[in-house]
Amino acid sequence: MPTNLPPEAKDKWAEVEATNEPKLKLQKYQEFLAAVPQHKGTMKLRGQIKKKMAVIRKDLDDKKRKGTGKSSGGPKLFVEKEGAAQVALLGMTNVGKSSLLAALTNAKVEVSPVPFTSHEPVPSIMSYQDIRFQIIEAPAMIEGSADGKLWGMSTLGSARNADGIILMVDLSNNPVAQLDLLREELEKSRVMLSKPKGRIEIDRRHTGVSLRVILVGKLVDCTMKEVEALLRSYRISDAIVKISGEVTLDEVEDAIFESTIYRPAIIIANKLDIQGAEANLKRLQAHVAGKLPIIAISCEQERGLEQVGEALFKNLDTIRIYTKEPGAKAPSTNPFTLKRGATLQDLAKSIHGEFVKDFAFARVWAKRLVFSPQKAGLSFVLEDGDIVEIHTK
Repeated sequence: MPTNLPPEAKDKWAEVEATNEPKLKLQKYQEFLAAVPQHKGTMKLRGQIKKKMAVIRKDLDDKKRKGTGKSSGGPKLFVEKEGAAQVALLGMTNVGKSSLLAALTNAKVEVSPVPFTSHEPVPSIMSYQDIRFQIIEAPAMIEGSADGKLWGMSTLGSARNADGIILMVDLSNNPVAQLDLLREELEKSRVMLSKPKGRIEIDRRHTGVSLRVILVGKLVDCTMKEVEALLRSYRISDAIVKISGEVTLDEVEDAIFESTIYRPAIIIANKLDIQGAEANLKRLQAHVAGKLPIIAISCEQERGLEQVGEALFKNLDTIRIYTKEPGAKAPSTNPFTLKRGATLQDLAKSIHGEFVKDFAFARVWAKRLVFSPQKAGLSFVLEDGDIVEIHTK
């Protein structure tokens, strides 16, 4: 964790945050690094900043080669989201990512035994019952992806942007080592596969908003005054900071530079048809110890593919809500998709912003209710399969 930074380094970080112009930002990053002491406590921080600098340099080089002379401030790492959720498909080369995409989705992909065939994210749509998931095949991961090797920035950018992750491994070639590499590179990029104890969101606002810290949880080793003092020492004086769960002061400081994000994940173990795969599958299952769902498949023989949609649906905590217009005999066959725990207010926002302001009441049909329909307000918690009829003023 970044600790004991001198005032000069904190001043330089404020200058980094104050600019969006790529060349100037790169210069400010360099000045910031020069002011950061080199010791064990700052190793992770220095690594994070060097990755950010590598992204800017790559973008500037790409723009220079194309002759545009302009830069967007970073490579195009993200694919615009579609469907119920976006899922990043990650794995080392030749584990069968393209074969899986071809088997599950509408994507026209090149399936080749040649290593590193995919150079950029490939989007596709997978249908599951009456909803659709967007699957993004990311370029192959290697050791050092988190440091920007090959297409590491693009691959890990896809993982950060997605709602969930598929970790794909090859059962014919030490799947435990493959999984460990994927996890390590994700962790270096601050993408966690297990729910963290706490979460910190720093929303920097325009001048004049002042600093507001919202605590929903517990500060483990510090007080609110210490948190505020730390933020102000980094010249963060106009921001809304939301802290939930259990959080330490070091974690608050860490979040100033780059937030840690959680992404639910499943493991797809391919090549179940290869000799020795069953034994490797057992080793993988023992290694994971139930912490992540594992689906064993064979793209070659099309075995186990039917389990993928259900596993994603459950792991992403997705629920389907069917809306019904007042007076209509039947609900829409195209559901709204929300996160488990969503309320009628969340549904109303998804339909139209005005629905919350003009909301009067809703009628909800659900198997769990003693009587259906039941009249409900905005705080009513929805569950998968509920039918909702919203009435406005």
